[in-house]
Amino acid sequence: MNRWRILQIFGVLITFFFFFIECQSPPATPTAVDVQPEKIPFQTLSEYGFFKNKLAALQPSDRVLPYDLITPLFSDYAYKARFVWMPDSVRANVRADGVVDFPENTVLIKNFYYPKDFRRANEDWQILETRLLVKLKNTWQTYTYAWDEAQTEATLTQIGDFKPVSWTDESGIQHDIEYVIPNKNQCKSCHYFNNTVQPIGPKVQNLNRTLVYADGEQKQLEKWQQTGILQTADFTKFHSLAKWDNAKSADLQARALAYLDVNCGHCHRAEGGAHTSGLYLLANQQDNGKLGFCKTPVAAGKGSGGRKYGIVPGQPDASILLYRMESDDPGEMMPELGRVVEHREGIALIRAWIESLEGGCE
Repeated sequence: MNRWRILQIFGVLITFFFFFIECQSPPATPTAVDVQPEKIPFQTLSEYGFFKNKLAALQPSDRVLPYDLITPLFSDYAYKARFVWMPDSVRANVRADGVVDFPENTVLIKNFYYPKDFRRANEDWQILETRLLVKLKNTWQTYTYAWDEAQTEATLTQIGDFKPVSWTDESGIQHDIEYVIPNKNQCKSCHYFNNTVQPIGPKVQNLNRTLVYADGEQKQLEKWQQTGILQTADFTKFHSLAKWDNAKSADLQARALAYLDVNCGHCHRAEGGAHTSGLYLLANQQDNGKLGFCKTPVAAGKGSGGRKYGIVPGQPDASILLYRMESDDPGEMMPELGRVVEHREGIALIRAWIESLEGGCE
């Protein structure tokens, strides 16, 4: 066989090789949102097309709308970038209790990240995970994507992960923790409500705030209506949650109850996983007994810290509630999931609130 013939055969083989590799390569990242319910969950975050350009910049694609909450859940000081995407031509409704009832195939997107220096919060992020809540066949499904060290992609995980993270806080103090990415069952434990998985944050009471969008500042609920996400409704009948860390926004009691509602109330309510405790820690709770005033625990074990009552008015250091917030022991601390360190500012708020209460316990 002459040299020319050999080169021809070699060229054909090379062409076939690259054709084969191309066929085996993953599909290109979509240039627009590509939610295909029958294919969910995708193995990588980029396949959904929620973000354009560099993935880690978290620049939303068309019809992916950022949102934020008045009082958010504490998660080891992580920052969160939240977005919502819904299919075209459908809108969410507001239920009588203020919860937003999203239509089929809605996706709620929550990214957890740490700026290296909280004094420059918009610079030098480390994104650790992206959690998706996807409504499929009228049931919310949870999917978690862990980011790689290069910050180029996030990959689906069912079992969770542990990631070291460091940051400098607003006071210049360095912090180092092992951040926990929850497994699928842990996600369900917090989002379990009336025996089904449900979103926690998106309710009118916690969404009724302004937000800065690419085209300027606007009231968030108005933006949702304008962009076709939300049906027109009378939002004035819903009492907004207090902003827990803004003393000018509401009184101490309202801010404390808002904090407990968001951080504890998804479990500590009649429909939640901790309903047997008899503690219903909601912002509109009128029954002091259900808030834990002079209430002995149903079953606290060592989690009581040797204290007798959930809340002793005027005595934070005699109150089980504060003891469990201050603890970092997995067998004692509350919340049980979602943190590995205590929330210093949240603890200070609840301590001040209990100190302000009058009455004590017999």
